[in-house]
Amino acid sequence: MKVNRLTRMIVLLAVLVACVGCDQVTKSIATQKLAPLPPQEYLGGVLRLEYVRNPGAFLGMGGNMSPQQRFWFLTVVNALAMVVLGYVLVTRWNMPRVRFAAWALVLAGGIGNLIDRVGQQGLVTDFLNLRLGPFRTGIFNVADMAITAGFALFLWIWWHDERKSPASAAG
Repeated sequence: MKVNRLTRMIVLLAVLVACVGCDQVTKSIATQKLAPLPPQEYLGGVLRLEYVRNPGAFLGMGGNMSPQQRFWFLTVVNALAMVVLGYVLVTRWNMPRVRFAAWALVLAGGIGNLIDRVGQQGLVTDFLNLRLGPFRTGIFNVADMAITAGFALFLWIWWHDERKSPASAAG
């Protein structure tokens, strides 16, 4: 089924509005309801709600940078990357649908966290934490879930394409 440019733009707008909207609403609720509380555990400790303002990126990476370095790397460079990704999604609308969806999720999550960085002096509101067997995740938010889902989808596409490629079979 051929998908036209208008359909892709509607899908992109829907992903952006849904993901960024959910991200910002849940962060607002977390700020109002969780900030004054100690961590709250549910489902036997599998889900933990814990309010933090993260100065770093994924899993706190870069949190020990100076405020100026964080501003340039985590705000300015991120903003430029989101502009480039948005431009690619708008101009390269004919890329495969699943790849388009993956990059749209990454863009939505990036925008959600960028809104925090701009509005909160470089900090991002995180509040979700999961225990997966003996492991506990870092504290994350809805934007992080969108970014992770987008990259996971992209890696799945890449893996699937590599398995189908005649060159990889012959190599």
